[in-house]
Amino acid sequence: GILVEPGDKPGTMTCWISHQTPHAAHGAISAMLGMDPADLRVICPWVGGGFGPKAAVYPEYLVVAAACRALGAPVKWAETRSEDMVSLVHGRDYVMTAKLGVTKDGKFTGLQGDVTANAGAYPAIGAILPMLTQMMSVGVYNIDKVKFATRTVVTNTTTVGAYRGAGRPEATQLIERLINVAAQKIGMDPAEIRRRNFIQPDQFPLTTNTGADYDSGEYEKALDAALAASGYDALREEQARRRAANDPIALGIGVSAYVEVTAPVGLHVEFGATEIHDDGTASVFAGTSVHGQGHHTSFAMLASEVLGIPMDQIKLVNSDTDRVPRGAGTLGSRSLQTAGSAIFLASTEVLSRGQRIAAHLLEAAAEDIVAEAGSLHVAGTPSKSISWAELAVASRDATKLPAGLDPEVLRHELDFDGTNSTFPFGAHVSVVEVDTETGKVVMRRHIAVDDCGRILNPLLVSGQQHGGIAQGAAQALYEWIRYDDDGNPVTGTLLDYTVPSAAELPSFETSNTQTDSPRNPLGAKGIGESGTIGSTPAIHNAVVDALSHLGVVHIDMPCTPERVWSALNAV
Repeated sequence: GILVEPGDKPGTMTCWISHQTPHAAHGAISAMLGMDPADLRVICPWVGGGFGPKAAVYPEYLVVAAACRALGAPVKWAETRSEDMVSLVHGRDYVMTAKLGVTKDGKFTGLQGDVTANAGAYPAIGAILPMLTQMMSVGVYNIDKVKFATRTVVTNTTTVGAYRGAGRPEATQLIERLINVAAQKIGMDPAEIRRRNFIQPDQFPLTTNTGADYDSGEYEKALDAALAASGYDALREEQARRRAANDPIALGIGVSAYVEVTAPVGLHVEFGATEIHDDGTASVFAGTSVHGQGHHTSFAMLASEVLGIPMDQIKLVNSDTDRVPRGAGTLGSRSLQTAGSAIFLASTEVLSRGQRIAAHLLEAAAEDIVAEAGSLHVAGTPSKSISWAELAVASRDATKLPAGLDPEVLRHELDFDGTNSTFPFGAHVSVVEVDTETGKVVMRRHIAVDDCGRILNPLLVSGQQHGGIAQGAAQALYEWIRYDDDGNPVTGTLLDYTVPSAAELPSFETSNTQTDSPRNPLGAKGIGESGTIGSTPAIHNAVVDALSHLGVVHIDMPCTPERVWSALNAV
């Protein structure tokens, strides 16, 4: 939705918009309406999940802005859920076929992939997502030879765009399903065949033969942790017992190992700033945009750690083109490693200036000044201190500054450049039960071990894991946009389009390994997309695994009861 209001000055406007890339929306609206960019302000309030579809600039935004400009009065538009179902960009929609060369002892020799991607009726970013799929197609494995073909087709469906992973979940799905089929063909355990082909820690940094520049990884460590947490051997023993007893409720165990790219395609640069106010509080500024990911917490934690100012006295400013001069918004699971790094470095520079001023006023050496509890003091002598409030005022007073410092606001801003993407990874194990008489699939357990580099806040990471796994499960088992033979959508409401509730999902078992990235000062990698990318193939593999002893080799997603039942009756 969008609300556009006339500004205080003639010809100016303010847009309140449900969007995740404020500056992109600002640029598009001002350009399309022929406005001076300085006359337009875009604010993106906390509107809930973005996941990619809210990064697109939709025609309605331009219509509403033009109407406000013409009428000189506020104009609001709020879409209905049914309108969203057929107009908000959709995700995925690939047809993929692939071949994997495998020796009898389980070594991969080559990969051949072929992808046809639907762009919908009006090609947007979905048209180029197959490039990311190709780049990430080798996953976490040493595969010397790759032949990959992609094509994008224009159809009569809703436009396809970026959706929580954007091209990378498709790559993981391709290689991880293929590996399970290969393991079944040569009679090898799915976990073991993966282990034999992992890229090893001493190979990093590594540029794959599909062009991905991996920074760091310990793939076997994550897999071992997931297998141990799941009790993998015991699960296989239980599966064997059920099969021997001809139990109609089949047990399936699915494994996946993945790597994904965060801050992709030039998105490794972001704006950040830190400023101390006269009352001793601070503001941090980020070019990313808050939609419920916990930025207020994580960015305040970073600044507090550096400055010694309590978190509740640090305010985040973002999602406002008048107050944040530039930024790429929120997408690509990049916020902490880019904007977080920028805020961390800006806070470090503010601390350095504060230390120099405090040292001058306290007649001490700058290297002896430490920050703690809202003030700077001489190390070992807390009583000899000066508050951040006093420093903020002193920073603008030439009479209180040491030689070499000019009067200015106690603030620093910068564009952090991580030089390249980072590559989170992990391993998932899914446990499902399949009713062989009805085709119904029930998730019993899901174990995820995700590595997002250095972890700043474990609760935020866990929340992203749980949300991501739920979306991955929905894709594997439930969600499916369908059209009839004449091209009419038949899943245009939530009466027809299946979305799982908490009742259909188990309590996920999440944990982490930690492999720092060398590409930012935090050692951080993204976590927002990992749960979705790792979970879908694990669940899919589990469903097929449950039925493999009956001759089932593959079932297209989503693995609905009808599709599962049909696959069983086709063998």
